[in-house]
Amino acid sequence: MTKTSQKVELLAPAGNFEKLEIAIHYGADAVYLAGKEFSLRNFSQNFTFDELQHAVRYSRKHNVKVYVACNVYPKTNEQTSIEDYLFSLGEIGIDALIIADPGIFMTAPKVIPQIPIHLSTQANTTNLRSVLFWQKLGIKRINLARELSLKELKEIALHCDIEIEAFVHCSMCIAYSGRCLLSSFMANRDSNRGMCTQSCRWKYAVVEELRPGEYIPIAEDDRGSYMFSSKDLCMIEHIPEIIESGIVSLKIEGRMRSINYLASTVKVYREAIDAYYENPESYMAPKDWLNELKAVSNRSYSTGFYFGDPHQISPIYDNLQHSRHKFIGKVIGQSKKQGIEIDVRNKFFKGNTIQILGRKGPVKNDRIHAIFDDLGNSLDFAQPGSKVFVVLDNACYANDLIRRDDKN
Repeated sequence: MTKTSQKVELLAPAGNFEKLEIAIHYGADAVYLAGKEFSLRNFSQNFTFDELQHAVRYSRKHNVKVYVACNVYPKTNEQTSIEDYLFSLGEIGIDALIIADPGIFMTAPKVIPQIPIHLSTQANTTNLRSVLFWQKLGIKRINLARELSLKELKEIALHCDIEIEAFVHCSMCIAYSGRCLLSSFMANRDSNRGMCTQSCRWKYAVVEELRPGEYIPIAEDDRGSYMFSSKDLCMIEHIPEIIESGIVSLKIEGRMRSINYLASTVKVYREAIDAYYENPESYMAPKDWLNELKAVSNRSYSTGFYFGDPHQISPIYDNLQHSRHKFIGKVIGQSKKQGIEIDVRNKFFKGNTIQILGRKGPVKNDRIHAIFDDLGNSLDFAQPGSKVFVVLDNACYANDLIRRDDKN
């Protein structure tokens, strides 16, 4: 059993405001996001100051917490800017600040003493004494290093009074706790400054010095080699062990991923957590959950370091598994006269068989019976970037996603 009776938190990424809405719609208890600077995901759209204010208000309305990542390792000339930024976050009233750098940790309690501080996985916290060190200094939560086993996580959670957070679904990095220099060398973009190009996922081949132009395969397929790239982490089949370990927050990674990915992962983990608490003794993970997660883009799934199996953390040489579904639109709302309004992302036609990914329950199969523009004119198809009304058999709600299964 867990050391607390409180239900574990489902923590989801929000790379922009639309992703925030999707994460909340599909059941996140908390979201983590960032401003335009001082985050390790500067390539995601992130939030302006006004957008951060709006995000906090929107989340409060839905009883969802907002954690802001400020987890870079800053340089001396950035100290004043960081102080100003932290002060602004304090005025907004975020629920926690995520940091990795001790310098920011020294600054934050002086500037925003009312805001709890969470320690990022980038801080490489791998043992109980380090946890107790941070606990003594006032850190409220730690996202432990991904290199730890579940047994080690449980041991730490049992012997400290600090909240323990851990990833349950994410891309795995080839470097120790994400501290990688590959992107810096190959693209002059520092992954530890929020600019990682994910060079480990590029395609590689070997060329012998005296045979220029002859590319020698290294356990590669017809698309190239993936000799640096790890499998993705997926713990959906081990939710009971995770919850019973004493971890208080289950984290999904992916601020740069699509809303199609985000909707599927948050929905599945929400259902899994709820199912466990409803009946822990008879909990079973149905195949539908894993099938849904396999249908979004992934590099094959593993349990990472959780169970000490070296085969789970070996490089993956297979192709990236692209999403099986074609995301065609997001539900905006419903009109009694014209049907369901869709924000169109990919072209679809009248008569297409589609799927509705609702907030709860199984995916619903349906068909596009009719398409209308805002003037009521009948259309044979809908173009990306447009907003149209469609007639379906099933009910839909704002922020439900509409997709087409391209593998059938």
